[in-house]
Amino acid sequence: MSETALHRLAAHVGLARDWVDANNRPQQVADEVLRKVLEGLGHPASDDNAIDSSLRAVETADDSEHLPPLLTADLGQPLALGRYFSAGSTAHCTLEDDSRQALTLDAQARLPGELPIGYHQVDVDGRAFTLAVAPPRCYSLDDAVEQPPPRCWGLAVQLYSLRRPGDGGYGDCLALEQLARTAAERGADALAISPIHALSAIDQQHYSPYSPSSRLLLNTLYASPAALLGERAVRMAIEAAGLEQTLEDLEQQPLVDWPRAADARLRLLEALYQDFSQGDHPLRTDFDSFREAGGQALEHHCRFEVLQAQAVDHGQGADWRNWPSAWHDPYHPEVEAFASAYPAKVEFHAFCQWLTDRSLQRAQEAARSNGMAVGLIADLAVGADGAGSQAWSRQDELLANLKVGAPPDILNRSGQDWGICAFSPEGLKRNGYRAFIEMLRANLAHAGGLRIDHAMGLRRLWLIPRGCKPSEGAYLHYPLEDLLRLLALESVRHQAIILGEDLGTVPEGLREQLADKAVLGMRVLPFEQTQPGRFTPILDWPDNALATTGTHDLAPLAGWLQSRDIDWSHRLQLIDADTEQHWRQARQKESDGLRRTLQASYGPQKDDEHVIDAAIRYIGHTRAPLVLIPLEDLLGSDEQPNLPGTTEGHPNWRRRFAAPVRDLLDDEAAARRLELLAQAREQAWERDR
Repeated sequence: MSETALHRLAAHVGLARDWVDANNRPQQVADEVLRKVLEGLGHPASDDNAIDSSLRAVETADDSEHLPPLLTADLGQPLALGRYFSAGSTAHCTLEDDSRQALTLDAQARLPGELPIGYHQVDVDGRAFTLAVAPPRCYSLDDAVEQPPPRCWGLAVQLYSLRRPGDGGYGDCLALEQLARTAAERGADALAISPIHALSAIDQQHYSPYSPSSRLLLNTLYASPAALLGERAVRMAIEAAGLEQTLEDLEQQPLVDWPRAADARLRLLEALYQDFSQGDHPLRTDFDSFREAGGQALEHHCRFEVLQAQAVDHGQGADWRNWPSAWHDPYHPEVEAFASAYPAKVEFHAFCQWLTDRSLQRAQEAARSNGMAVGLIADLAVGADGAGSQAWSRQDELLANLKVGAPPDILNRSGQDWGICAFSPEGLKRNGYRAFIEMLRANLAHAGGLRIDHAMGLRRLWLIPRGCKPSEGAYLHYPLEDLLRLLALESVRHQAIILGEDLGTVPEGLREQLADKAVLGMRVLPFEQTQPGRFTPILDWPDNALATTGTHDLAPLAGWLQSRDIDWSHRLQLIDADTEQHWRQARQKESDGLRRTLQASYGPQKDDEHVIDAAIRYIGHTRAPLVLIPLEDLLGSDEQPNLPGTTEGHPNWRRRFAAPVRDLLDDEAAARRLELLAQAREQAWERDR
C-alpha cells in the first residue's frame, strides 16, 4: 500500500517514475530516489505516514476549488472555468488599458475568447484572478525582416573574450558595443552573447556564466563606467584606488584572471560610487528612477549581496542556507534592520546594477541603430545557484534543495550534475508565475532575442537531491502550455525572437510544440549527420531552427578537425584508452565525411582553413532563418570556451582573443568568411523567396 501511495504522490506532483534513456531503453526510478526527490519538492516522504499525509494534502489541493492567481489562455479561444464558476456567471474584466468589459460564461462555464493579448484582471462572483491572454506564437524573424523569408545571419561571442585598450583584463559592455557596431556595418542581423546574469560579488572563484546567483540581475563586472560617467571620472577613480599597474597587468594576460580582475573592478566601482554619492550628481535622477523601477527584485538582490559579504566575514559562508535562521527570510525584521543599518552598502550594489543596465542598453541601441534586425541575443541559463540571490528571494518558486542535471548516457556514463536549482512547478502556479515572468522581462529588457539554454526544461528537468549522484535523480514535469503562452506574450511585447537550445535527449513532440510557437530550434553542423560521416544535405536543414557551426561546449571547427577536444580529454584523463581510440576513429570518419560533403558543393579544399570557409558557406546556404557563426570559427581558432565535465585543468570561461575588438572583423580570414556568409545568405534568400 505504501509503495502505491508513493507512486501516486509522485504522479500527482509531476514526478516521472518511468522514463526512456538516450538509447531508447525504458528506465524506472528507484523508490528510495523518489522519496528523496519528493522531500526536495516539499512533500515529506521519509516513511509511510509521511507519504500518506503528503498524498492527502496534494489530493485535497487537486480536488479543491482554489482559484490560482493567474490563468493563461490563447488569443481568441475560450477559457474553461467550470472548476471554479458556474455557467451564466458574469466576468467583470479590467483590461490593461483600464477599460472594462463584462463577459458571460457560456453553458460550459467558459469565458469567451474576446479579450486582447495582455494581462487582464478578471472578477467573477467576487473572486479575482489575472488572465494572461497570449498571442498564437512568439515574435519571429518573419516579423523582424522587411522581405521574408528571413535568411538572417549574425555572430556569437563570449563577452569576456573580447579585448579593448583599458578593459582591465576581460571584455565588457563597451567592447560589446564596439563589436555590435562593426558587425552591423558588415551586414550582421544579430549578435548572440554569453549569459551576463549576476554572479556572487563575494565568491569570484565561481565564474561560470551558467551558474548565476540570479537570472533577474546583471553581472556588474561587465559595466562600462566610462560610457556613463566619463573617461575622466574613471581615470581619477583608478588613481584614487591605486589600480593603474594592476589593471595594466591584467590587460596583458592571455587568459582572464577572474578573481584578480573582479577584485580590481569592484575596487574601481567602489571608488566611482564614493564620488557619485557625494553631492548632487547630474545622473542621480536617472539612478533613482532605475532603482525605483527595479522594485523588490533589485532591492532584495542588493540586500543579499551585503548580507552575503557580512556572513563570509563572520565565518558563516556564502551559502544563505547556512546563515542564521532569521536571515533565511528576505522579509524578516532582522533583514530589514540590517539593510537600514547599511544603506550605502545596499545602494552601492544598486549603483553597479544601474551602470551595467545602462551599458547594456547602449550596446543594444548601437546594434539596432546601425541596422541590425535583431541586435543582441541574450542567453538565459537553465537554472540558478541554490546558494544565490534568486533562490533566497524566491524560495517558494525555486527548488534550492534539488540540483538540475542529466541522467547517465553514452557520453556521460555517470550522468551530469550542473550544480544549479530550477523553478518549482507548484511554486510557480501558487505565485501566479511571478518568478518566470519577471525573469523573462529582465532578460528581454535590452535584447532583440533570447536563447533559452536547455529548452527541454520548459517541459521536464532531471532533478537530483543534494548529496546524491546524478544517476539518483528523476524527471520533473513542468506546465509547458502555460510557460509557452507566457513566453509568447513577453516575446511579442518586447518584439524579441526566441531561440530554444534543443540539443541532446529531446522529449518526443517537444520540437514540434516549440515550432508551433515560433521558438527557433538549434542545429549544429557537427551533429547534423544522417549517419556517421554523412551530413545533412543543404536543402534538408529545417526552416524552423537556427543553424550554427558550433557552440561554447564544442571545439571550434579548426579544433574539431584536429581533434583538439579529444586531445584535452586524453590530457586530463577524462577518458580511457579504448574510449579515446573509439572517439578518434569516429572523428576521422566524421571529418572525412564533412570534407566530402563540402567538396561536392564547393570543390576541393586544400587545407583546413578552406574547409572552414566552405563549412560557413554550407550552413549559409541552408533554409535556416538565422545562421550564427561563433567568433572562434570566424577567426579559425582551435580552442573551445568550455570543456564540459571539467572544473580544473582546462581554462573554462577564460579564453581571450589576441586582437582588439575594433580589429577582429578586419582579420583577413574573418573578413573573407563574413563575405562568404553574406553572399550565401543572399543566395539562399533568392532561392527560397
